[in-house]
This record gives sequence, structure tokens and C-alpha cells, in this order.
Amino acid sequence: MSIRVLLVDDHRIVLEGLNLILARESDLEVVAEAGDGATGVALAAELVPDVVVMDISMGGMNGIEATRRISAASPLVKVLTLSMVTDRAYVVEALKAGAKGYLVKECAAEELSGAIRAISQGNPYLSPQITELVVRDYMQSATEERSTGNRRLSAREREVLQAIADGRSTKEIAYDFGVSIKTVETQRLNIMKKLDLYSVAELTKYAVREGLSCLG
Repeated sequence: MSIRVLLVDDHRIVLEGLNLILARESDLEVVAEAGDGATGVALAAELVPDVVVMDISMGGMNGIEATRRISAASPLVKVLTLSMVTDRAYVVEALKAGAKGYLVKECAAEELSGAIRAISQGNPYLSPQITELVVRDYMQSATEERSTGNRRLSAREREVLQAIADGRSTKEIAYDFGVSIKTVETQRLNIMKKLDLYSVAELTKYAVREGLSCLG
């Protein structure tokens, strides 16, 4: 059985190109085309295709809003976003709207058929460069989050954290710094709250990762 596809794009030349790509595939059938988001929503409700290939940037109703409406009205219809844009914000908005995949237009010739097959089977699909963007952004956010947490600690708190990670007891830390045990206990509690870490083991791992402990 063929996978039934609806194409939505406001550029005639793009629709023709997509048709040419899919015409080579015996298991993919273009059942209709739409030149704007509103028509795409109406055709999706009428024809209930397996996959809608949706341009993200169109006049009138854009692809994200059209995707949102299709996903709400016809949950069985899978939407594949097609876009020139590789900005993370657009990717996130498209996926939040209900898209099951995000394909960069410049890669359509090589990836379109495979992407349609993937999402028709319930699997998500992101162009490799989009996957790289998302992963890189996540890693950068994680690094910034750790650095921000470290910057929130005062100089004395970093020293206390280092001492804790190096295995020194509260009594030893208090003696070394010339303060009371209660002061060290308060500082340790403040460190835990700031880093959202609530055991010596977690504090030690954090200190090693941030280069604050000689154990690293």
C-alpha cells in the first residue's frame, strides 16, 4: 500500500520539484497539493493523508499554525516540516506544534523520501544538520548551566566545596578556616541549595567535573 502524501508550499517551483522527487518512488503517492496553509489544513481534513509535507514559511497561515491545526484535528496525519531555516527556535516551535520531522529544503532531494517513510511508520526524523544543531545547543546549555552554578558560589563556598570533595570532615574544615562547625554546616547547605545537589557524592562529582578537587 502506498504512503499517501499531501504537499503544502506557496512556491509552485518547489511543489514541482517535490513532485519530481516523489514520482520516482513506487511506494509514495502525492494525493494533493496546496499553495497556502489554510488550504493545506482543509485538504488534510478532507483527504486524511498519511503524511503532510509542510513548508514552514508561507503568507497568510504559516506552516507552524497549519501544523498545529492539522495535529489537533487529525492526530493520525503525520506532518513533516520543510524549511530553509535551520534556527533552533523554528525547529522547537514546529515540533511543539505537532510536526514529527524537520527537513531542510536543500537536503530534500536526498532525504525527502526516507523522511516520509520514517514518520509514516511513527519514527521522528530530523535532517542531520538539524540533529547536530539540537545536540550542540543542548551541550552548550548544559555547559553554561554548570558554569553559572559555579559562578554563583562565593570564593569561600568554592573552597569549602573543594575541601568536602577532598574528603575532609566538617570539623577539619572548620579548623582549617578558623570558623565554627555551624558556619561550615551553613555554608555546605548553601552550596547544596545553589547547585541543587544534596549528597557528598554528588558534590564530589561536581567538584571533580569543574576542576575544583584534587581527585580530578
